[in-house]
Amino acid sequence: MFFDPPHRSTVIEPRQLAAAAAWIADQKKGEDICVYDVREQVKFADYFVVITGTSRPHVRAMYDDIHYRLKAAGRTHARAEGVELGWWILCDFGDVVVHILQPEAREFYSLDDLYGDCPKVDWAAEELPTLPPERV
Repeated sequence: MFFDPPHRSTVIEPRQLAAAAAWIADQKKGEDICVYDVREQVKFADYFVVITGTSRPHVRAMYDDIHYRLKAAGRTHARAEGVELGWWILCDFGDVVVHILQPEAREFYSLDDLYGDCPKVDWAAEELPTLPPERV
């Protein structure tokens, strides 16, 4: 199967982008995946995607796949933070911020407690944008 990346920016709505990031992480065996609608709480983003990885290599693998597949689909993010350490990687897509954390980091920073009052998105029920296949 061949995927021809778009030649110009593809419009992916923020909710779809958040669901796509969650779906990609789920395909990589991400754990406790939550998508929070933070529009009423913060001014800099619409959605937070919070994902747990079991180890440094697992966190990095999820980041790599999310980065590659969403970029190929036409969405890029600012320079990711934390890639070197792989303890907490943050990808800022502007309207969607993806947090990929090891269990200890997720517990320590308590993002779920901070944004737990925000509505949760049923990301598995959302329509996904067209995504390229996983890199092999």
